[in-house]
Amino acid sequence: MNWLYGSWAVFEKDLRLEMRSRYAINTLLMFVLSSLLLVMFGIGQETVSPRVQSALLWVVIMFSAALGLGRAFISEEELGTVLLLQLNTRGSMVYAGKLLFNFLLVLGVNLVSVSVFVILMNVSVQAPGLLLTTLVLGALGLAGATTLLAAIIARAANKGPLLPVLLFPLLVPLLLSVVSATRAALPGGNGWPEATDELVTLIGFAGVVITLSVLLFDFVWND
Repeated sequence: MNWLYGSWAVFEKDLRLEMRSRYAINTLLMFVLSSLLLVMFGIGQETVSPRVQSALLWVVIMFSAALGLGRAFISEEELGTVLLLQLNTRGSMVYAGKLLFNFLLVLGVNLVSVSVFVILMNVSVQAPGLLLTTLVLGALGLAGATTLLAAIIARAANKGPLLPVLLFPLLVPLLLSVVSATRAALPGGNGWPEATDELVTLIGFAGVVITLSVLLFDFVWND
């Protein structure tokens, strides 16, 4: 119970700070909306296949996450609260609280991105349940990988460009799976039967990344 209370306290702290500054929310939403508008204007009246539509959508989501989630631990360094957290909580509590916050943030951005994408691109979704499941699993895997990497780069001298450089090679299996699963949910896809392997890959990716992050986070956080 103490572990749950500690994790929830970290999540609640981050949520309150974000509600005051709205830095990550505003950054992510502005990037997503601007990118989707550019995609729409670039495509124009041309017909784009569902696979290309899926790839464009997830490229926007990945870049927005790399842009907004990198400050998960940088803000702790800037505010000088790292030592306070180290003295009062365990590393796994900090990771769990940050992971929950990042997951909800990415999931919210995913839902907004898909809604705007469907409206602007006039895309019909034939398997809404599959698409929602893909968004949830993709957000979980993305948040799990980003949270650990954000802790690693928080103490680096050049924090800005490091997260995308370290993040994207790690996310190749995730990107391939979410694009294929999203494609199966759009017109022309076979729905759940076609996306079964991709969903299993997403579950496995999220499980492995989060498990390794929990095991390694104490070393990253305390050293």
